Parts: sequence; C-alpha cells; structure tokens
Amino acid sequence: MPRIAPFPAIRYAPGADLQRVIAPPYDVLSPADVAELAALDEHNIVHIDVPTGGDDRYEVAAHTLTDWLASGVLVRDSEPTLTIYRMSFVDATGASRTIVGVLAGLEVVDLDAGGVLPHERTTPKAVTDRLDLTRATATNLSPVWGLSLASGLTAALAEPGEPVGSMVAEGVTHAVERVTDPARIAEITAILAADDVLIADGHHRYSISRTYRDEVREASGRTDTEAEFTLTFINELVADQLSIEAIHRVYTGITIDELRTQLAGSFAIESAPSPSPAMLAEMVDQGRLVLLAPDGSAEWLTPLPGAFDDVRELDGAYLEHALAGSAAEVTYQHGLDEMLALVGSGEVAAGILIRPTSLAEIQRTAREGLLMPPKSTFFTPKLRTGLVIRPTASL
Repeated sequence: MPRIAPFPAIRYAPGADLQRVIAPPYDVLSPADVAELAALDEHNIVHIDVPTGGDDRYEVAAHTLTDWLASGVLVRDSEPTLTIYRMSFVDATGASRTIVGVLAGLEVVDLDAGGVLPHERTTPKAVTDRLDLTRATATNLSPVWGLSLASGLTAALAEPGEPVGSMVAEGVTHAVERVTDPARIAEITAILAADDVLIADGHHRYSISRTYRDEVREASGRTDTEAEFTLTFINELVADQLSIEAIHRVYTGITIDELRTQLAGSFAIESAPSPSPAMLAEMVDQGRLVLLAPDGSAEWLTPLPGAFDDVRELDGAYLEHALAGSAAEVTYQHGLDEMLALVGSGEVAAGILIRPTSLAEIQRTAREGLLMPPKSTFFTPKLRTGLVIRPTASL
C-alpha cells in the first residue's frame, strides 16, 4: 500500500486575490492563455509554473519563487499539514455536486511495484519541461489526480478544516481548507494507506516525479527525502465523487468511406439525427457510438452480436479492435461542440463520439491491474494550480 505524507505547504498569503493568481493546469494552457494570465497579475502562478523566455527560464522561475517567499507573497505552513480541496459545481444533468479530496504527498513507487496504479496507457509526450522545472524550483506545482480504492475517505473529509482560500473558475468553486490536527491527519492518512491509489490524471507528472526521485537518491545517497513523494489530489473512487466525460476519437490517414467499410465488420451502421447533448445521453442508454462525417451527417454505430466478446467493455477498446491493421491515424478531442467544429472543418476524415467510461470498468481496471486505451477518461472539473505548492527540498 502507498505511503501518504503531510507536508509544510506553500500557499498564497492570506488576503491574496486567488481569482487573479490561480491558474488552470499547465497542460491545457495555450501560449495566449499564459500571456493573458501573466498580464492579469504579476504574481499569477503561471510566472513560475509556465515560465517563458530563453534557456534560463527555469532558473528565472526558481528565483521568482524564492523572491515571492522572501517578500511574503507566498507563505509556508509552519508544520506538516494536509489540505482538503472541494470542487462544487452543477453537472451536465443540472444536479449540484461537490467533489472532495485531500492534497497530500503520495509515495513515488517504481513502475509495477504496486500501491500506486496506472489507469491507462499513455501517449508519447515530452517530459523535459516539467522535469527541468522541478529540478530548478524543487517543488511540485501541479498536482497529480489519484483515486483511492479505500472506503471512508469522503466521510472523513466531511468536517471542514481551516478555510485558507477559494475562487471560482468556469462555474466551479474551488475551496481549500488546512488540516493541522495530528489526530485528524493520522486518521486521513491511515484511510488512504489502507488500499491502492489509481492515477486518474497526471500520469506524466507522476513519471517525472519518479525520475526526479531517482536523481535525488543518486545525488544524496538517501531514500528519506521529500522527493520520495509527489503532490497529489486524492478522492474516493465512488460514484458521487467522480465526474467523468468522454474523450472522443478523430481519424485521419483514411477516407470516410474507407473508415465506414472497416467499421462495418464490427458495427451496424444506420443514419442518426443531428448530434446534440441529448444524443450523448441516448448513446449511454442504448449502448451506441456515433460516426461524424465532414458533411455534417451522423450515423449510429451499434456493436454487432459477438463482435466484441473477447474485448473489454470500453468504446476505445472496441474501436482499437475494429480498426486493427487499419491505416487510420487516431487523435483525441474532448467536447461535442469542439468535435463538430473539427470534423466540419474538413481537416480530418471523420470523428467518432464515444461514451464515458463507467465506474464499474474503472474499478475493474484497478483491481485486475489492467490498463485502459489512451484517453479513455476525462475527469472533471480540472484541478487548479497554485492553491497548494509542495516543496521537494528545503527552500
């Protein structure tokens, strides 16, 4: 089972306008987004988390962090703490929801060592940027998102901690509360340490933490430094604590007619109405996917009897199986409107709308040690960067 550790968190000083200084995660920001956030406030976290400039930009980010600590823009907890993080929002069905978890240090374990489990196969991605930033700043800035397979965490976090800030972004209220009581810290960490943690989002961040840990071990000859852990938001793997959307498939390298022919071996294909949010719900109810063509037409894809008997019940896995050996090249796109715009632009051959991964399949994946296809799940809302910074060394 993984080790869970409190830590002396770095936070914006009391009274800071978090609305101006907190940012979305670095990997969803365009250069224009970064510039806008940087201009919003001279102390916006992107000045450290997404440094711009020349080869010295990581060192500049480190100096900025040091300066903000020295000037009191950022303050460090005087003792190890945990942070309760609540995200309150209205979901796609119109229901009010609150997802609650805890920001803590999660043990960095070797690949396949157990305790901390990968969730899906990852796509190739450059890691130099995040690793260089971690080396320079000696901090974890953007949290990994983990799902605890232990029961009882949600109940243990029901009682509020000490409020330390809140902000609203894209209709979601992000609120954080500090926990300093040693007994409560021990209770929460004991629950988390009782079962595995499944990485929901941030596989690359976790992988970088492993590389960084190994570098610190080699340099220090120690295995008891803060580099043995990484900043992670952990919530309970239960239905009311998850908000999962689909990441749809986009195809190039093939014509729409060729794609339709290849899919016909595994799916019944019939005309469908114009795509709408209601169609996404109907897809789940009826067990169907939707093929989108550049001319704006749509077609239902209904799995043929027996076509996927030996395939996991995941739309991504169904499509991998149906298109095995195909020349089709796949990329990924979240959001119905974004899919319709992309496919309608004529820049791609076609798109396929898929259904969100079920809670049951996520649980089975974790328990059986399996991996989902890349981009199988899109967990929402997105965690914000800057609410808590975790030191990986003395600053």
